[in-house]
Amino acid sequence: RVDRRQRQMCIRDRLKIYSPNVLNLTLVDLPGITRVPIGDQPKDIETQIRRMIMDYIKNENAIILAVSAANTDISTSDALQMAREVDPNGERTLGVLTKLDLMDKGTDAVDVLKGKIIHLKLGYIGVVNRSQQDIMSSKNIKKSLDDEAAFFNKFYPELAHQSGTQF
Repeated sequence: RVDRRQRQMCIRDRLKIYSPNVLNLTLVDLPGITRVPIGDQPKDIETQIRRMIMDYIKNENAIILAVSAANTDISTSDALQMAREVDPNGERTLGVLTKLDLMDKGTDAVDVLKGKIIHLKLGYIGVVNRSQQDIMSSKNIKKSLDDEAAFFNKFYPELAHQSGTQF
């Protein structure tokens, strides 16, 4: 969110979950990179977002969830590029590969998911999210998870046991 008075990026929303049965963990959902400012966004929005992301991921105790779309070239992933700057050996980066169902026919992401293209010690998780049509038609979460599991069993059977939103 942009604070209009200061014209700087800031995080304001927090969710706290208390339980004696879970680890003490802080989860910060950082924005994706905005390259072209729209509306009243500051001209340096990309620089501000990159700076904010780096402030969080440079912490040696942070586990980085590097989310990338499978239907783009993984070597151009901003998330993986920024993670590599602070975690060059991939020791604390977990790759999340989305949009596997939107890849061109005849292609797959097996080598990426197996870490053969860009190695990450924590590996990769592939996910298939609900589409806008699924949301508009009120497709429930259970059906979405079942469809996602069916997708992995059909197209990535050797990785189905370690892929999907539930993983």
